[in-house]
Amino acid sequence: FGIKGVFGLFDSEDTDYGRNTHIYKFRINNGVIYTGKTKLEGSTINQYSLDEKDDNLRVALEGKDGTRIVVLNSDLVEIGKTESVAKGEKMYSSRFMGDKAYLVTYQNTDPLFVIDLSKPENPKVMGELKIPGYSTYLHPYDDTHLIGIGMETEEKTLRDAMGRVTSTTAVVTGMKMSLFDVSDIKNPKQLSKTTIGDSN
Repeated sequence: FGIKGVFGLFDSEDTDYGRNTHIYKFRINNGVIYTGKTKLEGSTINQYSLDEKDDNLRVALEGKDGTRIVVLNSDLVEIGKTESVAKGEKMYSSRFMGDKAYLVTYQNTDPLFVIDLSKPENPKVMGELKIPGYSTYLHPYDDTHLIGIGMETEEKTLRDAMGRVTSTTAVVTGMKMSLFDVSDIKNPKQLSKTTIGDSN
């Protein structure tokens, strides 16, 4: 099927890049061999949105219904997925650490979601922490602690002439580094944070 077929370029069925994620699998053994592909609804944000463990591929995706994790087996067949969370919010970061995954979404506050992946056929969202700002990068410190790097924000409430709330928004107030305790999967905590800089 040639190069065009391998990469899905110009295929009539593949005109939805951006709304969906197309995953291609290759075997590298005495050469590179294309072995298959699949398509998932939603999009990844970077290389940390994918992770392989025990021959399963775990993928963090954001879409119109929110953010979720999908688990695929070695044949790229879906075997499990979480519920979608944070509908209407953008996924800013994701990180897989062993049998757990961490997602950060954001609109006006930063929910840090903790996902249990110990049962690939039944992954579950277990915990959530809401704090101001958002992390654009998550880094494992050790088995029970996570570093988040991103932005601190302050929520602003807009009111009409009668004092009624018309909308809320958030403005960046600086760059933030946070240390999270994720030892309790149902109750993640922010242990410490520091903010530098300003809105620029």
